[in-house]
Amino acid sequence: MTDDATSVTETLLGDLVATSRDVREASRRLDKVGRLATFLRQLGPEETEIAVAFLCGSLPQGRIGVGSSALSEVRFAPAASAPVLTLAVVNGAFERIAATRGRGSTAARVQQLRDLLARATRDEQDFLVRLLYGEIRQGALESVITDAVARAAGLPAAHVRRAVMMAGGLGPVARAALSETNPDLSRFSLRMFQPVQPMLAQSADTVEEAASRLGAMALDYKLDGARVQVHKDETEVRVFTRHLRDVTAAVPEVVETAASLPSRRLILDGEVLALRADGSPLPFQVTMRRFGRKLDVDALRRTLPLTPFFFDCLLVDGQDLIDDPFSRRAAALQEFAGGRSLVPRVISPGPGEAAAFVDEARRAGHEGVMAKSLDAGYAAGSRGAAWLKIKQVTTLDLVVLAAEWGSGRRRGWLSNLHLGARDAARNGFVMLGKTFKGLTDELLKWQTRRFLDLEIGRDRHTVFVRPELVVEIAFNDVQASPQYPGGVALRFARVKRYRDDKTAAEADTIETVQAIHRRATGQDDGASWRDSPSGLD
Repeated sequence: MTDDATSVTETLLGDLVATSRDVREASRRLDKVGRLATFLRQLGPEETEIAVAFLCGSLPQGRIGVGSSALSEVRFAPAASAPVLTLAVVNGAFERIAATRGRGSTAARVQQLRDLLARATRDEQDFLVRLLYGEIRQGALESVITDAVARAAGLPAAHVRRAVMMAGGLGPVARAALSETNPDLSRFSLRMFQPVQPMLAQSADTVEEAASRLGAMALDYKLDGARVQVHKDETEVRVFTRHLRDVTAAVPEVVETAASLPSRRLILDGEVLALRADGSPLPFQVTMRRFGRKLDVDALRRTLPLTPFFFDCLLVDGQDLIDDPFSRRAAALQEFAGGRSLVPRVISPGPGEAAAFVDEARRAGHEGVMAKSLDAGYAAGSRGAAWLKIKQVTTLDLVVLAAEWGSGRRRGWLSNLHLGARDAARNGFVMLGKTFKGLTDELLKWQTRRFLDLEIGRDRHTVFVRPELVVEIAFNDVQASPQYPGGVALRFARVKRYRDDKTAAEADTIETVQAIHRRATGQDDGASWRDSPSGLD
């Protein structure tokens, strides 16, 4: 769509931004749903999917080739005095940016983005930049917007949620629900080659806690690989990622494994991993090299082969199992796979057997185990309580370098922490990433007061502080990152507690963090992080 295209309706981006602000400021979920429903009712069919994506904090186009460096160049562009941008015009601009390729494309995308922001008001600029950064956190995440779609359409929320699970996303369901006179959402059902959103897990600290919450359960190895959903119909096999992207061409090993299974029609859930010669898993980032944009698949397959492990079965030979209890799905998977390419599993273990199974998983190099209720159906797209992940927790003592102002129910509090490791050689700190996870209301209030006492500067979103406070951070692993000067970042960082007993001079060093990464990747040759091109100059 071009700027000159005519739309049946012309909803302004400013209206969506105002709705986002209202939702962010609302404290009750029902109020959020009500305000969103009122806004959604005014949209035309061609705008619904755009608006839903923006409110969920994503773009209909996915990635459009605009990174943090480009955003830093344009985020403070002069602003328009009044709203003129429509949803259709903004979406059209994103489509053109995404389509820009070839020599000089980076500069061209930056210029197109600058031109778009020049037509936006200051509030619209702020929203668009946060949207592109992936930092829309107004409380209007997909579950809230799903309920708002149901209210706006006058449909049972359960029916809409079910349709979203089967459709693999909210956009097409919202369009059908809000634009059709008598919407029939039953057409959004489990279908071959239409991936569904993956079932997700909550956390538990111990197997004993999991057993008390789940009752009858199975334990699986918890693998840190690439989540895949495999669809097989006779001789055709297609493979999708957890974000529902078709990656069939990149993973011929998965295609061949699925093709060799005896059942004619299958939908399987699983993970693929790159393994060392001894069968232990390589780090997640190593596995993900097989899923890049530009791949020499044959060469990568020779040097970095993948091994699939399946753990769930949603359909077998045309029989839909998605609502069946996990015990039946597990039995069906075991029956037709004959034990091949399955995640190691134990059903209804006693305490001793469970403890031994956890030890085996960790000795094999895996993160821990998954506990799964034997009675639960497959809750596609839901982080429900029927699956629980139990992992060893690694922590580092890091220094807070800055914090960003929160939004929604955290509005008025400093929330998102900038975390730094100590650089002993240079008497400074190296940033490793950010986190707002694990903070209670009590901690938010305390740290806001404390950070303001330590403030040394600020911009529109961030307060920079004297590096004095030490915080204990739990994380899953350390990954390579060109975004940060130390070349590494923490994956899934969350706050455990503040360490009043430690000074910043006692915080963990960047060398310690880099060593964790080298050990995990099998590159522990003693080289300094400064020897890497991503190190500080």
